[in-house]
Amino acid sequence: MDVDKNCFQSLLLDILTAISKAHFVSIDFEFSGISSRQPFKPATLDGADTGKQTLQERYEETKEAAERYQILQIGLTCVEENVDDECPKYITRPYNFFLNPVIQERLDVERIFSYQSGAVDFLLRNGFRMEAPFTLGVPYLSRDEEMLARVLGTARGDRSNVADIAVLPTDIESLEFMERVRGEIEVWKAAETPQYDFLNIALAGQAVEPTNERGLNNFHKRLVHQLVRSDYPDLVTISRPNFIQIVAYDKEREDAIKRSRLSKLEEQLSRQVGFRWLVEAMVQGDLSGVDARNFARSKDGEPVFVDLDEVNKQLEDVKSVLREKPTVLVGHNLFTDLVNFYRCFLGPLPPRVKDFQRDMNRIFPMIIDTKYLATHNCGSINPKSSLGEIETELRSQIVPLIATHPDHPKYAFSAAAHEAGYDSLLTANVLIRLSTKLEASGTWVEGVEQPRVVSVLEALRLMASSSDADDENPSAPESSEQSRTQWTTARKKKTRSKKKGAKPAAKTRTLTGSSSSSANFSFRPTPAQRLAPPPGSPTRQRHTVAKGRIASSFVHVSQYDVLPEDDGEKPQRMFLPAHDTTTLMPPFTSDFWRVYGNKLRVFGTVEGVCDLNPKRPLSIG
Repeated sequence: MDVDKNCFQSLLLDILTAISKAHFVSIDFEFSGISSRQPFKPATLDGADTGKQTLQERYEETKEAAERYQILQIGLTCVEENVDDECPKYITRPYNFFLNPVIQERLDVERIFSYQSGAVDFLLRNGFRMEAPFTLGVPYLSRDEEMLARVLGTARGDRSNVADIAVLPTDIESLEFMERVRGEIEVWKAAETPQYDFLNIALAGQAVEPTNERGLNNFHKRLVHQLVRSDYPDLVTISRPNFIQIVAYDKEREDAIKRSRLSKLEEQLSRQVGFRWLVEAMVQGDLSGVDARNFARSKDGEPVFVDLDEVNKQLEDVKSVLREKPTVLVGHNLFTDLVNFYRCFLGPLPPRVKDFQRDMNRIFPMIIDTKYLATHNCGSINPKSSLGEIETELRSQIVPLIATHPDHPKYAFSAAAHEAGYDSLLTANVLIRLSTKLEASGTWVEGVEQPRVVSVLEALRLMASSSDADDENPSAPESSEQSRTQWTTARKKKTRSKKKGAKPAAKTRTLTGSSSSSANFSFRPTPAQRLAPPPGSPTRQRHTVAKGRIASSFVHVSQYDVLPEDDGEKPQRMFLPAHDTTTLMPPFTSDFWRVYGNKLRVFGTVEGVCDLNPKRPLSIG
């Protein structure tokens, strides 16, 4: 679903509701530029220096780019886990937003940003409408920008903060103007029964009319304000288009005017904060500034009638849920996106990567990078892990069932590569299917010696071609290293110590997908069943891939969406997932996410991984 500036306010409550119901939320960004790849340092012969950047160096490089460039488009997919139906499934709601980098001029906040020529070329080649962020983009303010706009707006209403103009003795014209104004004020005050309870100050000899094209300029107005403020504390000035009106001071009236100005300022800020309300919803932030009156808009932006009491009740219910429910954030190759997310919406980035890691873990207790999921245990190699290719290989996987909500049909029958909304949907699909497959394989269990994984794509292809393989299979590898080996799990010792007496097996049902054959899938099997080999296959084979250089890529084929990763290492042996599959992805309380959660893949660095939570235990419900 495309969401532009006209329909954003009318859809805001629906999107907040979708976030509150989401099992997880996946994101994707398109940028006006990214950090340029720095050449590797030469490696030393003794191996002490590999030539790769440290994680701190990569962070500083990405931080510098985030402070210079702009997020132009955001994809956000809310995924709801529906376990109430007879057949559990995931319901996706993908949204696509252009982000407007321009701030309303009357807020007095400036934003400076840049475009990178290579990034622009990439976006144009992929059909990106460069004018769309400015013409259709949803506005936003970061937390710091909102704070600054509120301070400046409040100061505008406090005239005591306005600096006086120093009128020089040689400025005869200004001095004469001030003397004339002072004289008019004295005459008006001295009158026992003045004709009016106000005094209008205009140019000398000119009638005071709102339609008069000639009137007081801003300099003259400031002189009048300054004169009354300093010499007549019992009077106040009111600025009109072509003149200044002077009235007697009334505390109640002045307090009411001040409240009205602050109310209008808050309304402006609420609209300008825009997309960041969705960010605040995801980070359990402050949503008190969301104005339910802004929801009274049609999708074309026209005012419509709504039951404000009912809308406020819905909004408060959603806020209550969001305050208690931390959002699980998902992305593919998420390191760059998170750095930009922080800088764009939350505030200045900390100088050290360790502080960034701490802050992100505090904001999102569970963050999942599907790139790390697809390249776990890859060692020193950089396996191929393109988002589109992984999603294509996993698409034929029948379960878990994934359905797009009928109100979001845009990507149901057509692809939109490199559009943020579409890529966020692919990321969600990859997480659901790949995590389910990996959990069913049991390869994530710690304590099991496992070969290195070269490529999830190649693993999936080999699985499809060898699902019925046995020792007689002529295509099976012949070397001793590639022969069938006994399959074990970390729970083997624990299982032996348990009392005898097996629990009833979980019920199964046959699901038929697009393939010609049907398969049996367990509905929420026990942990032992998840870790057990497929029926009739007590052993599992190891496979190898052909030697040679692995073509390495990130989410997209260009550096302008992600950082390049190919270091030229050779592929290694992989471990194939099992063929049994569960109907739902691993719950976030599972030890599975202790292995795969809160880790960001950062190829091209010494560490290779940005661990957001190396010590803290899981706290996600």
